Amino acid sequence: MAGNAVESGRTVTSKVTSILMVFADGSEWSLSELARITHIPLTTTHRLVTELTAAQLLERSSDGYRTGPALGRLCATGTTDGPTVAQLAPAVLDDLAAVTGRPARLGVLRDMRVAYVEKSGWAPPTSFGARAQLPLHASALGKVLLAFAPAAVARSLVVTGLPRFTPRTLTRADQLLHALSVTRLTRIATCDGELVAGETTVAAPVVGPGGQVVAALETVVPDLRGVDSVRQLLTVSARSMSRELAGPGLSGAAAAS
Repeated sequence: MAGNAVESGRTVTSKVTSILMVFADGSEWSLSELARITHIPLTTTHRLVTELTAAQLLERSSDGYRTGPALGRLCATGTTDGPTVAQLAPAVLDDLAAVTGRPARLGVLRDMRVAYVEKSGWAPPTSFGARAQLPLHASALGKVLLAFAPAAVARSLVVTGLPRFTPRTLTRADQLLHALSVTRLTRIATCDGELVAGETTVAAPVVGPGGQVVAALETVVPDLRGVDSVRQLLTVSARSMSRELAGPGLSGAAAAS
């Protein structure tokens, strides 16, 4: 693949990078989902994924494609054998939902949206999927992910507009940026009826091996008066997950909060 070949203003290198980054949380994706998320034509996506599969950077699965053995070898540093966010999500959400008695979610930043896994009631936790998405500016998960993402992400979101879902939705840039600064300071984000009227959620960041926020954990509370009652629980759950992601011997920096 020629690194300087350009199609629709994007180099082949940037397209390959976009495809590989979709698999950062360990999920599996079909060709059509990859094309939609990366905004790469389906025929081009098929060609690039075929080449990545031949190089064992990706491999076929029952649901489409997943990371391949060669990519795992590239990521291996000899210092961590930590699991992925997707692998840890079901157990973490099971525990959080059991303790709180309320729905729990884990979300990651993907294509300017929140992709999430949810545990509610007796049903098993869901999986990351194209339909399981939330807006960044109108969810506690999204506010956490935005607060700790590069500043350019929030700027790009503001430029595209902040749709109103309820009268409480933050639709002005100054409102959102203030909320993000508070989240960075407190390491807690809230969403009080901003997406669904009458629903209040609280979220905390999950840190990856490199010290970067890679996900967020969220639970539902009756109202904002319930934030303090779940703050410590969310923080402990997020730190525990961060330690698991770090792998043996790397719990210090990766789990810091």
